[in-house]
Amino acid sequence: MPRTPGPSRRRVLRTALASTAALSPTLLDTAPAHAARPRTGALSDQSAVRTLTLGDTRLTYVVDAAMELDPVGFLPAVPAAYWQEHPEALTRSGRIAASAGGVLVERGRRRLLIDVGLGGNVLSPALGVSRGGALLKTLRALRVAPESVDTVAFTHLHTDHTGVGFVPDRDQTPHKAFPCAGYLVAGAEWGPFWRGEIKVGAPSWDGFMVPMSRVLGEFDDGDEVWPGVTALITPGHSPGHTTYVVSASRGRRILVLGDAFHTPAQLTHPEWPSGPDVDVAGVLKARRTLLDQLLAPRTYGFAFHFGDQAFGRVTRDAAGEVQWTPVPARALLPSPVRLS
Repeated sequence: MPRTPGPSRRRVLRTALASTAALSPTLLDTAPAHAARPRTGALSDQSAVRTLTLGDTRLTYVVDAAMELDPVGFLPAVPAAYWQEHPEALTRSGRIAASAGGVLVERGRRRLLIDVGLGGNVLSPALGVSRGGALLKTLRALRVAPESVDTVAFTHLHTDHTGVGFVPDRDQTPHKAFPCAGYLVAGAEWGPFWRGEIKVGAPSWDGFMVPMSRVLGEFDDGDEVWPGVTALITPGHSPGHTTYVVSASRGRRILVLGDAFHTPAQLTHPEWPSGPDVDVAGVLKARRTLLDQLLAPRTYGFAFHFGDQAFGRVTRDAAGEVQWTPVPARALLPSPVRLS
């Protein structure tokens, strides 16, 4: 199928630099009168709506969905003995807590949103259970208007990262959920999905791909997609999977990891791929690159699916083994969606 014409990459990037479904009834309508004290949550819990400030830059996990991944169906390479030895990594139902949503990056009056959650999509039963659609209501609770977001950038095009990109109007015609934002994705990601080469995890053709083709802005590895935010293409989980490197003051930075890792166990054991990975060799190469970056001084990570420990650092223990160390991130709201 021929590619729908869209604005040039240079034009869209310049503009960006200048410039669903029913909601879950369990979403909290308003923020609490006083925010919780900074702390870290549990790996076995769905993520709270947490925020981390690094100097002049604030990142907030805008939670859209609760998911629980099946250890066997989603992570078949992880030995059963690992879960037996690490019960703290599983929910009471024996699954992996894996929230979905978007990362709101704020600096000055600018707002970038990285990914947009699950929306009205659902996981395949073989992969786990899910409920989403809370993203826009979570933003309202945070007093963030969709019109105030100037850029939406996607780590990759799977349904749990694209779900609230477009919303239907009264005629059921999809339009941008963030009307003033430029929508950006790596060219290496867009092409295979647009040509129909990727089936697993692909978003709705009419609900996402076609409207995205009309507003699409593409970028390459190393491009600055927003002031102080650089794209690092890390293919493997998908063809153009992207990690975003967010620079902050005093030499600090935070890597928004997308789905290069689904659980902290894969940091310790990067040889354990995930079931939906399209290129296992590519995943292993990407993880080596990312681990080198994450172990660098003044570097933090954000992982969408690490339970209630989305913000953290990669460290080495006394034996030299790599591990995820969550960092305190202020809880603004409890998890907005429950599975039961």
